[in-house]
Amino acid sequence: MISRSVRAALAASLAAALTAGAAACSADPGDSGGGKGRNPGATGVIGGTPQRGGTLTVLSNQDFAHLDPTRNWTMPDMDFGIRLLYRTLTTFRAEPGEKGTEIVPDLATDLGTPSEGGKVWTFTLKKGLTYEDGSPITAADVKYNVERSFAADLTGGPDYAQQYLAGTDGYAGPLDGEHLDSIEVPDERTIVFRLKRPIAEFSYTATLPTFAPVPAAQDKGVQYDQRPFSSGPYKIDRYDRGKELVLVRNEHWRAATDPVRKAYPDRIVVRMGLGGDQIDDRLIASGGGDASAVEWADMRPESVAKVLSKEDVRARLAAEITGCTDMLHLNTSRAPFDDPVVRRAMMAAVDREAQVTANGGPALNEVATAYLPPALAGGKKSDVLGIPPEGDVEKAKQLLAKAGESDGFTATLTVSTGDKTRAEALQQSLDRAGVTVKIQTVDPSVFYDTIGDTKNAPDMAISGWCPDYPSGATFLPFVFDGRTIQETGNKGNYAQFRDEEVMREMDRIATLTDVGEANKAWTALDAEIMKKAPSVPLLWERKPLLAGDNIAGAFGHPVWTGQFDYAVIGLKDPGKS
Repeated sequence: MISRSVRAALAASLAAALTAGAAACSADPGDSGGGKGRNPGATGVIGGTPQRGGTLTVLSNQDFAHLDPTRNWTMPDMDFGIRLLYRTLTTFRAEPGEKGTEIVPDLATDLGTPSEGGKVWTFTLKKGLTYEDGSPITAADVKYNVERSFAADLTGGPDYAQQYLAGTDGYAGPLDGEHLDSIEVPDERTIVFRLKRPIAEFSYTATLPTFAPVPAAQDKGVQYDQRPFSSGPYKIDRYDRGKELVLVRNEHWRAATDPVRKAYPDRIVVRMGLGGDQIDDRLIASGGGDASAVEWADMRPESVAKVLSKEDVRARLAAEITGCTDMLHLNTSRAPFDDPVVRRAMMAAVDREAQVTANGGPALNEVATAYLPPALAGGKKSDVLGIPPEGDVEKAKQLLAKAGESDGFTATLTVSTGDKTRAEALQQSLDRAGVTVKIQTVDPSVFYDTIGDTKNAPDMAISGWCPDYPSGATFLPFVFDGRTIQETGNKGNYAQFRDEEVMREMDRIATLTDVGEANKAWTALDAEIMKKAPSVPLLWERKPLLAGDNIAGAFGHPVWTGQFDYAVIGLKDPGKS
């Protein structure tokens, strides 16, 4: 393992190398993407323009959490599903930097037409849209998938429909033939959404996989996860859970109807269950078929030195800012974290600098000082508590004594297997204040299901939250609104935090029609929640990803948390794959 001092030096060198390659790229400093960390070429895209054909290989340490569009709500699974298997009413541009945050019509002809002050939104589908069998995509299919998101057994997906649509109380999905009156389909190409309140950003909401089509005849309930019916440029040829997923072309997808997806490769093969170090070493070597491969999960910190030592490998590294915040969630539903004084002690005790070191160093991470990432706070890094990055152990001990915990306590911590090093760093820093941490690691593919089981949830969990689009409305309510907590499939509010004052302010902000005023209010609320300390902000990360030397068109997308945008990735020479 690389020592702390050596790792820091390597990280600093990597930062200089990445910055040197960013000069030719356009980037907003407050944007979650930008041009930093890419190939030094003028476009900011690794490998130039791809050629059509060949097999793109994705080397992964894990299976997908979900591919069913109504259940797909983890990054980067959404990127993979939306770009390859299904289309949504609107979507984000396939471009690096600030342009990638712009939305364009996808299945729809435009970005939607609001009426009744923004409480009604109407979309018209393009002509000639078809599924993988050539059958037409209809507005009723989009309605059906939105309705599926209410089904109790289809957990894990975005719940904007539940929050925004009118007349949904008690609705449990369409499987028993019940449908929502607040979604109208006057004809095969028109869909109308009636909302509880005005939503100025509903065009952005329609980018989510909830707003992809699913024909009722193809629905297989929970089994749909195994074989979504394609409306995108690829379809599933074979899916062996935990081992391999093979996509082939959907011959009925029409590029003329799709402004975003280029569908360069003939096949896309995802190989799962590989070790992170093994993946890094294979892509650094870039031999044989690995030259036409990319990695799914982040490059391991231990691989930094190997990348820096070879200029050609460094040119194949993307390290985009994710726009997400990693947090240590404290289970406020039971002792000791039902006591806000104990939670404030944890806020003081955590060594966030050690988290930076354990996660690859300052080139790939920044210490988080608030819940909202800078991209959602006007580019500013709020720091209302003023706790040193290394923590304040004495303050933590004083607060624990005030709470009657002067002898300390023991707490469980559940993390994904890839975060074990970070968990150990937390264990060491909390031990300084007298808190003994017992670590449990679980496979990434079941991690969110594990910590989302509220009855059996651990005392603490490390997890991040990424905005679905650039608005505080897609962050704080999902992480800290007590009304979003579910017994199983709980997502976002892993602290199980319920606070009436916070929820009233969320409701007030939701009524604001001025986006600028709303953004200021979200930032102020962020500061107030920080004082209540349901979670400890840890890191604002970059996502380091390696590509083989036959890869072209690769860049980290600013919305898909820095993951490669699969809409436009391909090969320089398809014959070498």
